[in-house]
Amino acid sequence: MLEKISLKEAWTGLADCGQCAIRKSVLFAGLEVQDFGKIHDPIVQIELAPGDTLYRAGERSPRLFTLRKGLIKLVRYLPDGTQRIVRLIRSTDVTGLEALLDKPYEHHAIAMQDSELCVLPAAIVNQLSRENPALHRELLNRWQRALAEADQWLTDLSTGSARQRVARLILHLTHDDGDGPRCTLFSREEIGAMLGITTETASRIVADFRRRGILRTIESKRYEVDTEALAGLADGG
Repeated sequence: MLEKISLKEAWTGLADCGQCAIRKSVLFAGLEVQDFGKIHDPIVQIELAPGDTLYRAGERSPRLFTLRKGLIKLVRYLPDGTQRIVRLIRSTDVTGLEALLDKPYEHHAIAMQDSELCVLPAAIVNQLSRENPALHRELLNRWQRALAEADQWLTDLSTGSARQRVARLILHLTHDDGDGPRCTLFSREEIGAMLGITTETASRIVADFRRRGILRTIESKRYEVDTEALAGLADGG
C-alpha cells in the first residue's frame, strides 16, 4: 500500500497518525505552523512484508525513512554471500540518514516483520534543518543515537561467548508491555547472522534457555523472559 499525505496532516495526526513515528519520535516536533508553507512534497506512507527490501547498499536516493511499526534489519553481505546483520531499526527510528548528505546507503535494509514507514524527502528535511534549530538538533541526536547503537551492537553482540551473545540479544529485544517481560525472536539463521555464530549454535542455545525455563513460550517465536537469569548469563554467569 502507498498513500500520500501532507506533512502537516502527519504532524497534527489528522491523517490517522495517532501511532505515527513522525509524531512520537518528535523529529518534527520543533516545527512551527509557518514552516508548513515551505513544504510542497507530500509524505509517502509505505508497507513492507517480511523479506521486502527497503533499500540496498550502494544505492543513492533522496529519501530517508521513519519506521511507524515493525522491524527492519540492516545487512551487509560478506564475500562468500553470507549475511551479517549489523543493526535493527525499530518503531520510531529513522533510517537512510545517508540521504541527507547525498551519500549512498551503507547497508541493505530488509523488513523482518510487517512494517509501515513514512518516506521523507531529504531535500525538505535539509531545508527545514537549516532554518529550524530544533529540527537540526534532533537530526544530530539521530546521528548520535545511530552511532551509539552501532557501538553497543559491536560491544554487546560481537564479544563474549556464544551463550553470552544470545542472552544479550534477547535482553536487547525484550520489552515489558504491561504483562511482564516479553520478546519475539527471529529465525535461528537470523540470530546467527546477528551474532556471528552458526545456526546450529543459536538453535542449541535457544533450546537450552527454553528447557531451563528462561524462555517460556507464549506463541510461535514469542516468549516470556526471565530477565534476571538472562542478565546473569549475559555477564558470564
